[in-house]
Amino acid sequence: MAKKTVFVCSQCGNDSPKWLGKCPVCGEWNTYVEEIIVPKNSGRQVSGLTNYETPKVQPVLLQQIDAGEEIRMDLNDGELNRVLGGGLVPGSMILIGGEPGIGKSTLVLQTVLKLKNYKTLYVSGEESARQLKLRAERLGTEHENLYILCETNLEQIFAHINNLKPDLLVVDSVQTVYTERVESSPGSVSQVRESAASLLKFAKETGTPTLLIGHINKEGSIAGPKVLEHIVDTVLQFEGDQHYMYRVLRNIKNRFGSTSELGIYEMNQNGLREVGNPSELLLTQNHEGLSGVAIAATIEGIRPFLIETQALVSTAAYGTPQRSATGFDIRRMNMLLAVLEKRAGFKLIQKDVFLNIAGGLRVSDPAMDLSVISAILSSSLDIAIGQEICMSGEVGLSGEIRPVNRIEQRILEAEKLGFKKILIPQNNLKNKSSSNIEIVSVKKVEEAFRELFG
Repeated sequence: MAKKTVFVCSQCGNDSPKWLGKCPVCGEWNTYVEEIIVPKNSGRQVSGLTNYETPKVQPVLLQQIDAGEEIRMDLNDGELNRVLGGGLVPGSMILIGGEPGIGKSTLVLQTVLKLKNYKTLYVSGEESARQLKLRAERLGTEHENLYILCETNLEQIFAHINNLKPDLLVVDSVQTVYTERVESSPGSVSQVRESAASLLKFAKETGTPTLLIGHINKEGSIAGPKVLEHIVDTVLQFEGDQHYMYRVLRNIKNRFGSTSELGIYEMNQNGLREVGNPSELLLTQNHEGLSGVAIAATIEGIRPFLIETQALVSTAAYGTPQRSATGFDIRRMNMLLAVLEKRAGFKLIQKDVFLNIAGGLRVSDPAMDLSVISAILSSSLDIAIGQEICMSGEVGLSGEIRPVNRIEQRILEAEKLGFKKILIPQNNLKNKSSSNIEIVSVKKVEEAFRELFG
């Protein structure tokens, strides 16, 4: 049978008979890869509606569909249950992505080890059975119904699935699985697309929940075609700095729950530990008398917690000032430095500015702005901010403190952790709740600086 070569976009799956520098569908550059396809011979010609067979599935009126109550599988992991929307839905397909060595396989393995009442098939295409056994012993949990299969051929995997009939299927990783129906190497666009589609069909037809572990590319997105993220029901991103102990599980897509949820874990020798109250762990116990430290009341997902913002401002040693931010958007930090210089009159153009979010977390809440500029100014003036003061507010280009959402939860979290004063935007004052903490409303950055530094 004659073979044909086509070029397929690794982002959107669009194919072209020749290589293109820019994809005309998704607009991405240098995403076309060469693949070999075999044309299928259907064996018969179909023309007209009369030649089609009677469809197996008939259309149903929306009013006649019984939604019923959704039964979810409890994973015995409070963080993972919350991120998934309350547990694992039967027949759903979950994709977990993250950097190499971040702990994806550890998270999934320790989760299935807790499900002693469910027969689980763990398909590994990257690790041997002995490696998985050693990891399970390190996690310190035994499971009598966990089956390990080291296989990458999809047809062989389905043969074992038909024999075992598991209640839960795990595939580590989807980029290593290949099917004989597609003549291309494992990990290619066609292989990942066809393998994921076959696994999705199995999950929906049998009601077996399926967990897929996926690689990411250098840009941080899931490797393979973008259609992979469209196929699955839920996409989870497991992220964190390998040099820090904390890991964050973010929800990028969820058909069965909210995408604003987030789970926090602590990596230790015995696996991943759930962090129930991250505020206490992310705050230094004693920073009294230290300049360049400000506490921000942030919201990640629907979860409030307090986080420590650290800044260091020093004279540029080599003439060209440096700007560096860890865990915070460097472009937003440059914007805040411009606001400080233009609206507040502080000259930082000849200063090196280094910013760090404690704990190795990456925070995108705009309410961090007030703590960022306060920590920078505290380090520049070498004046410490009071240990019992926290703040929350977005800074605009004109120097105003803009209101933030869900201020009541931020105030209650600060009060619970023993803070005596919190700075909030003036427009949020009308929404304040009754609490014992002193609430100071500020309208501009100058007012906030006078409150903090006198």
